[in-house]
Formats: sequence, structure tokens, C-alpha cells
Amino acid sequence: MASLLCLLLAAAAATSPGRLVPYDLLYADGVRAYFARDWGRAAELLQRALHSYAGLRAARRACRAACRREAAFLGGPPGAGPWEAALFGRVLQRADCLQHCLGSRLGAAPSAHRASHTIRRDFEQREPYNYLQVAFFQLKKLDQAVSAAHTFFVANPQHLQMREDIEKYRRMSGVKSDNFRDLEATPHWDAYEAGVRHYNADEYPQAVARLEESLTEALSALEECCGLCEGPWEDEDEEEEEMQPGLYEAIAAHYIQVLKCRQQCVLEIATKPGRISATEDFIPSHLDLLQFAYDQVGNQALAAECVASYLLFYPMDEAMLEKMKQYRAELGEDTAVAARESIQHYVQRSLMEKKLIYYAVEHLGGTFNDPDLWTPDELIPESLKEKYREDQEKQKQETLDVEEREKRGPLPFEGIAVTMDARRMNGTQRVVFDRVLTESECKDLLRLTKAAGEAGDGYRARRSPHTPHERFEGLTVLKAMQLAQNGDVDWRDAKLLLQASEKSRKIIESYFTPGKKLHFSFTHLVCRTAVDGEQEGRMDLSHPVHADNCLLDPEGQECWREPPAYVYRDYSGILYLNDDFQGGGLFFTEMDTVTVTAEVHPKCGRLVAFSSGKENPHGVWAVSRGRRCAIALWYTHSQEHAEQERVKAEELMEQRAVEQDRPDGEERQGADHSGRSSSELPVPSGGTRPASRRHKPGSDRTQQPKELRARDEF
Repeated sequence: MASLLCLLLAAAAATSPGRLVPYDLLYADGVRAYFARDWGRAAELLQRALHSYAGLRAARRACRAACRREAAFLGGPPGAGPWEAALFGRVLQRADCLQHCLGSRLGAAPSAHRASHTIRRDFEQREPYNYLQVAFFQLKKLDQAVSAAHTFFVANPQHLQMREDIEKYRRMSGVKSDNFRDLEATPHWDAYEAGVRHYNADEYPQAVARLEESLTEALSALEECCGLCEGPWEDEDEEEEEMQPGLYEAIAAHYIQVLKCRQQCVLEIATKPGRISATEDFIPSHLDLLQFAYDQVGNQALAAECVASYLLFYPMDEAMLEKMKQYRAELGEDTAVAARESIQHYVQRSLMEKKLIYYAVEHLGGTFNDPDLWTPDELIPESLKEKYREDQEKQKQETLDVEEREKRGPLPFEGIAVTMDARRMNGTQRVVFDRVLTESECKDLLRLTKAAGEAGDGYRARRSPHTPHERFEGLTVLKAMQLAQNGDVDWRDAKLLLQASEKSRKIIESYFTPGKKLHFSFTHLVCRTAVDGEQEGRMDLSHPVHADNCLLDPEGQECWREPPAYVYRDYSGILYLNDDFQGGGLFFTEMDTVTVTAEVHPKCGRLVAFSSGKENPHGVWAVSRGRRCAIALWYTHSQEHAEQERVKAEELMEQRAVEQDRPDGEERQGADHSGRSSSELPVPSGGTRPASRRHKPGSDRTQQPKELRARDEF
């Protein structure tokens, strides 16, 4: 069915002769070469992968545009026969056109270029440039390394290691400022930011030129994005054994998926690379700025055109209606003022898509997150408005219930003060307690960390997995007991670690979940020490922003409660032991991981507790001087996930108590204020097996204590 014209268009639009190798295959080979340290081949393959990815997108855009003209759905000859033949005949013609066009451009069947979701996401997040910058650096191609690093960093500003690399490049001799260029820069963003700078500087002629350029490029980017939405049906949740939909259901589902994708395109072009949130009203804001700038340069006709275009989005905007009256008076009432054709087309198409999507949501099910603030209220079905109001009321009630529950729980110990509640911390399920430990108890626990460090056996300071600027030490309750058993630390201090963590558990349980048992999930005494001489110019965090029981996705504003996250954790706590250091404070953020909502400054005996889910993303500011020590605590309602090392530690403590009570044992000595007994001669450890040991690469020991996984730390 493909016409000669379609084939000629495909041939003329071909990016390069021969076959375009699928970018996912090139990428995989490039990464393999990277890990084999074959830097030259890695750089070549990764560059080819990026070129192939760009070529594939260009081919899809060009072929869809060509086939849209070649096999148009509208304007067919009248009386062409039954509607099915008329409609689906065109569908088949367009499919045929696309197959031939893409096959000609790509040199292979289009299906060969369907990469996995993971690979597509890597390219969307510019991950190949992360590998490329290292390969170029190893090849001594510094200018290309800097450009690749900058290109990756623009889209991933939270990437701590790349931030450090960028700072190192800036200090290197031979690196020029123009080497820091974004190889994937979008034209409309460069023009938009330049236009806004001219606008704010009252340089209106220049502002007009750059804002017009930005608007043109943005609308073009929208068209390209919408074209790329016409891809294969994607339903990763659908199981193979489920009944497949019928003809019309399948067509409707795929078509609505395409429409929703097109609607989200405005967010894509309105989000600057590396930013979390889109610029609100990105297209209307251009028109608002342009109308004022044109007025300032004396071109009221174009200013009025911009106002008329803006009113397509917000027809009842009083300020713009007043402006329109003013421009009509200046131009003359007989002067015709019309909105721009490109804006009319955009608004009409967007409204048509929204109407179809809302119909599908109302009658066929599903959800739709409308990206626009200007969507007319009358377009949304009344039933969906009612459901939205119900959801809002339900969410509000849940928030009130949580706050009420937080207020309800009595504290089981006297003298403890609630110094910050959820309201003061601008969130839910958050609280700070003070005076949980005395100064003397904090000193004893700090002595435990010092004694454990001197004993060695795995409690040696090593580089933090989160930052090269800090070293950290970690001690579990079982390890503390084993060290006490061997005589390396005081039994009283090891026992205090058990007592302090249990006291914290009772406080958190009584406050958040009275009547519902909380079990320990993991207990860890952690110290972080700033590395001297490596703090100047530091920009990273001691621990990046995360949630404790789900995988935080700031771009998607979601937190996925699935492995490898510790999905069984319900509440978290940190019991601080000291404050004689600089930095190291805990902070909470919104889901975007950027907007800080609350901060907690460490001090002896302060316990911060919070629910472990997506409502409490948190991180730790850099420790820039000194040593910060705290007991990190995680709790679960699930008994099957209770901390087994703690059970063994308590057994050792009971064994110790029994031995002390024997008539022929040593006499008990005076107890301190916490009732702890003094240490005895060490008990042989032959009958006690250390928990969960494994080999550590690069060590001359045959066994090492179980290392902490990255997300186990604060």
C-alpha cells in the first residue's frame, strides 16, 4: 500500500547510509568495554549509542510527520464506503507508510530498536555521559571529559560524585570555561532564560527576540514529543494469562495511553534539565511576557495579539481583559485582533485530547493527572469532580486522624520532653524528644565507641559509602556484647546500648502506636568523622535524601515500596550522643528531595522519631568537623522481620547475669545510676558464633563482621 511518495520521503530523510545499529546494543557493549577498562572502545561505542539514539528519535519524528501527510485521516473522498473501511483503511496505510519509512531510515525492522524500559530511562537521564566522562578522562581528552560530565550533571544535579568531579575539573589547569557545555541543550530553554534576563533588565527589544524564539522552539518540541508518544502499547503490570481485550477495547486503551502521553509533553518541555518540577503555565507565561515587552517597544498590534492568545487559556482573566480594552482603544475599534494560529491549534488540540481522556476515565476507568492549570472546569465530568472532592476530604481526615493519634500516646518515662511535634516540623508522623539519656549515659556510650575502635575487629574507621569526605564506624548490639565477652569493652557500656535502644523503642511505640507492638528491625551505633584536609569546597551530604521503606523517585513524585527497599520497616529513630562537631544535622524534605521542611540539630539525649514511609524523606548534612555519634534505630510491626542479632545479644546478657548470680562467682560490685553491673573477666567465646559473617574483598582476614548495607545508615 505504501505510495512512491512515502518511499521517496523516507529515502530523502535518511540520516546516514546503511543500517542504524540499535542503541541499546551499542550501549551494552560500551558499558562492557568500560568495565574492562578499554577506554578507547568504550568512548567510541558510547558515542555511537548516543548518535544511534538521536538518529532513532529523528527517524520516528520525520516518518510520523511524513506519514501524517501521506495517510491523513481527514479530507478523504466523499462516499468512500462504510466507515470501518474508510477509517481502518487509512490506519493500515499509515502503518504501512511508517514501516517502510522507518525500515528505510534504520536499515532494519523497527522492532529491532525497541529497547527495554531500563535502557530508555538511562538515556533519558543521560547516563551514557556518566561513563563517557571517565573514558575521556582516562584517554587524556580533558575537554571532551568536561563536556560529558557537565552534560550529565545538568540533568542530575543531585549526583554527589559528579558534583565533586565537576569541582575538580574547575580546578584543573587547561580546562576552559567554554568546555562546560551541555551537549544535549534544548534550544527553547536557552532562549527562554536569555529572554527572561533581557526582560528583567528592561532590554525589551532583545527580550522580544529571544522569547519569540523560545516560544517557536517550545511549540516545535511539543510537536516532536507528541509524535514520539505514538509508540508501542506498554502495560508492564499485565499478566500473560489474563484475558486479552477485544478489538475496540484494545484500540481505546492504546489510544488513551497515547493521549495521556501527549498531555504530559507540556511538562516535559516545561521542565528544565536537572529540575524536579515544571515551570507552571510555560506557554501562557511566554505570551504574558511578550505582550508587555511588545507594549514597551511600541508595537501594540503584536501586544494585542499576545493578549488574545493568552485569553484562549484564561478567558476570564480580568487584567488581560483590561489590557485588551486598552489596546483596542489605541488601535481603533475596527482593527481586527485575533489570537495566533499556532496557539489556537495547540489549545484546540489539547482540549480535544482532554475531553476524550476525561470521557475514558469516567466510563472506562483509570486515572488522569491533568498537567494544566487552565483546563476549563466545565470540561471535567461532574462525577470526577465529586470523586476528587471525596479524595480530598478523605486525605484531610486521615491527616487529622494521624495528628490526633500523635497527641494521644502517653510517654512511659518521666522527665522526657516533646520539643518538636509534627505541626512544628511541617509534616506528619514526626517528633523530637529530649532528655532521653543523661550526660553521663552519653559519655558511657561514647566510651563504648572508643573502646570498640581500639579493639579493632571490624570497628575500624573506613570511608563512608555516601561521601569520600567522612569516615564511619558502626557497632551492632550483638557485636558490642561479643566485645564485652572478650573483655575488649565494659559490660556495663554494652548493656547500656541495649537499655537505651529499648527505652527509645518504648517511647516511640507509646507515642505513635499505643497498643500495637513495635519490634526492632535493626539497631546500629554509628559514628561519622570528618576527614581532615578534605572539607574545603565540599558540596555533598553526609547521607543523601531517602526514605527508609521505599525507593524514592523525586522526578515521579513517588516512593516505590518494593525490594531492595526495606519494605517491612514502619518507624525510624535516631538517638544522638553528642553535639561537639560541625554539621551533621538531620533534615526532612518534600518528595522532590530539594525543598527542606524541617531540621533537627543533634545533642546528647535527643531522640528524633518518624514513620519510615514516603511522607518523611530525610537526609543528613555534611559533617565538616569532628565526630558525630548516634544510635540509629528501625522498627517494624512484623515479628518475622524482628532483629535476630538482638535476640542473641540479649541471650548473652542473660548468660552473663546467670553467671554473676552463681554462689562461686565473683561478688557484684557497686552499681551506677542505671543499675549496670561492673565487668568481669571475659567468658571464652568458643560457644558463641558471630552472626552473619562474610569475606570482605581486599582483606587478609578470612572472616569479617557483616557489613552494613548503604541504606541502613543515616
